[in-house]
Amino acid sequence: MDTSWFAIRTRARAEKAVYAQLERKQIEAFLPTVLRWSRWKDRKKQVDWPLFPGYCFARFDPASSLQVLTCSGVASIVSFGDQFAPVAESEIASLRILVNSTLKYDPAPFLKEGEMVRVVHGALTGVTGRLIRKGGKARLFLSVELIGQAVSAEVDASDVVAF
Repeated sequence: MDTSWFAIRTRARAEKAVYAQLERKQIEAFLPTVLRWSRWKDRKKQVDWPLFPGYCFARFDPASSLQVLTCSGVASIVSFGDQFAPVAESEIASLRILVNSTLKYDPAPFLKEGEMVRVVHGALTGVTGRLIRKGGKARLFLSVELIGQAVSAEVDASDVVAF
């Protein structure tokens, strides 16, 4: 049996339900999560949230994809054209090591240096600029093209999204 890891796109907030169904069907599944504080009107509590909202991973033979697609909450299997797109074994292994470690981790936007971004949290909310360095702290480049001047500022990488 030729099995590979695939990314399963889920309906909104259905990641845990899809994961549980895959496990019940004895399909190897992986749902990386991160502890987050959730706030309700009357209390605050730490909850496991999916690291990649809207996605779960499963290892299966593409010929038996119907077992996966019939799970309640599954929207699709990530594909290119009519071919399911496998996820590299090394990427899944790296994620497993990270989530099983004691290190603190958070989801981060997948941005490239030179890309236009918009700040969505913090003191610079609403500002757009060009990302000139990424990492824990991103360097944002703001320019006034008419006068040929620019300024750069450091922002938290999780506060920016592609524009």
